[in-house]
Amino acid sequence: MTSTDDGRLADLGYTSEFRREMSLWANFSLGFTYLSPVVGIYTLFAVSLATGGPPMIWSLVIVGAGQFLVALVFGEIVSQYPLSGGIYPWARRLWGRKWAWMTGWVYLIALLVTIASVAYGAGPYLSAFLGIEVSTTNTIMCAMVILAIAVAINLAGTRALALAAIIGFTAELVGALAVGGWLLLTQRHHGLGALFDSFGAGSETGYLAAFLAAGLIGIYQYYGFEACGDVAEEVPDPTRRIPKAMRMTIYVGGAAAIFVCLALLLAVPDFPAVISGASPDPVSDVLTAAFGPVGLRVVLGIVLVSFLSCALSLQAAASRLLYSYARDGMIVGSGLFRRFSAKRHVPPYAMLVAALVPALVVAGSIISEDALVKIISFATLGIYLGFQMVVLAALRARLLGWRPSGPFTLGSAGLAVNIGALVYGVLAIVNMIWPRTPDAAWYDNWLVGLSGLVVVGLGALYLVAARPQELGVAPAGDAIPQEER
Repeated sequence: MTSTDDGRLADLGYTSEFRREMSLWANFSLGFTYLSPVVGIYTLFAVSLATGGPPMIWSLVIVGAGQFLVALVFGEIVSQYPLSGGIYPWARRLWGRKWAWMTGWVYLIALLVTIASVAYGAGPYLSAFLGIEVSTTNTIMCAMVILAIAVAINLAGTRALALAAIIGFTAELVGALAVGGWLLLTQRHHGLGALFDSFGAGSETGYLAAFLAAGLIGIYQYYGFEACGDVAEEVPDPTRRIPKAMRMTIYVGGAAAIFVCLALLLAVPDFPAVISGASPDPVSDVLTAAFGPVGLRVVLGIVLVSFLSCALSLQAAASRLLYSYARDGMIVGSGLFRRFSAKRHVPPYAMLVAALVPALVVAGSIISEDALVKIISFATLGIYLGFQMVVLAALRARLLGWRPSGPFTLGSAGLAVNIGALVYGVLAIVNMIWPRTPDAAWYDNWLVGLSGLVVVGLGALYLVAARPQELGVAPAGDAIPQEER
């Protein structure tokens, strides 16, 4: 199997330095811990509930369906192009060097900011676990600890990453089921009818606007499946296993997220108090009431394992993307970032970037009162932009004659699924950048969209000035038949 995988990689123009030590379950666990139901729900539960009331849970269903279409498109691509770095090399083969460079740039920045958002989101839980005051300074310090532990494990190599991902997946899934089940058995204050009652949320702006704003919890939840493809050169038989792992991530991760959110919702005793701001931390309130001080610490420990596993997976994805860039000579410092540890078979300098840049973002959050929401909003926009640039590249290539040739294909349904994925993604992006704070300064009201423009603008300047697309000899645009290029 290894020789076949290496032969396929050679046909694509590469010789890998990675070790294929990641099983299907480890690959799925990597995607699951990146998607992380506990991290996604616990991070934004209070904000989304206050904004949209209990019906915000339905955004998890809607977004899950949309992102499943994206996962199917990605599955076809990685089945044909099982290359480390995922989104960047996929865009390179589907469209060309310039498009690939910009796609990878947007996605890389978003990944680095997402790592910061996960570490920052873990800060209050680590503070509570340690029994120290939950303050901005302590949150930042705790986030730094999470980043340091994550990069230390990642630097130990693929086997350590795979083991950590499986441990994280097991702890998170068992913890989510156990905590959610206990809440449903002992702390249920509402019937399922509450899921259709806004309890006054959105009364000033209209409920649709409130629901769309609260939908950030679903949009933030459903990515991570692409990380299965970011480590394609570390998985045996990747053309079959990775598309399957991506789908498993959506199935299992989505079901777990909905279950966790449902259990928390029905355990909140007073929805109007959360919506009015009188109860700003409903997650801690519910967990304390259900488990008491000792039990709460155990639950917090499980939550922290989930946050750490998520940060691990994100760092792995970001480092492989940066390495993939560097291997093709497409970014400043390529000579350094493509270096490999002879002992651990990982790119250590690319890994360090995946820890140091998020640390700077976390440190800079001290200037913002609502840093977490702003960090998450920008990070999610960047991820979605990167996704849709690949989805668009796939649609363009398909219309120009590309026919997916890997073991996993959608056959005649491919075009419809591709169009559906693009439509969903564009609507999600519009929802993310839509201004919702008319009383705020214009630049704050449009912050998410403006931050996206800044990242794209800086990337475009680099593209024009440094002309990285002229470097390297790796194939590009070869998915499209020669006569159509």
